[in-house]
Amino acid sequence: MTVVGECGTLEIVMPNSARRAPVEAAATSAAAEPSGPQIAAAAATFALLSSPPRLHLVWLITHGAYDVGTLAERASISIATASQHLAKLRLAGVVTAHREGRRHLYTVDDPHIVKLVEEIFDHIAPDGTLAPDP
Repeated sequence: MTVVGECGTLEIVMPNSARRAPVEAAATSAAAEPSGPQIAAAAATFALLSSPPRLHLVWLITHGAYDVGTLAERASISIATASQHLAKLRLAGVVTAHREGRRHLYTVDDPHIVKLVEEIFDHIAPDGTLAPDP
């Protein structure tokens, strides 16, 4: 499978023989194996969030509604850069914007995105290492 993202093309090769043994399959969730389109969409979402400034913006927005100037300041990036990242996040449906007076406030309305961001930062310690299990 090939995923084309902002940073280039990612080729994902999965061998045909990569099947779980019956014992392993019984131990896993009863969920169905993801489809090709699901895997591609998930990879594209991870690719979108792989940019540190973009991930920082999403983290900020999961904790409140902010305008572009506040987000740029909090993420230590220029307003133009923040605006470009926010546009990509909006196109992907990760963040939404609504007008409040003369400002656009950005929010994350999808609880799955909020949970994804919370989970990754629960998994990573402040020093960047993997956090110990609770």
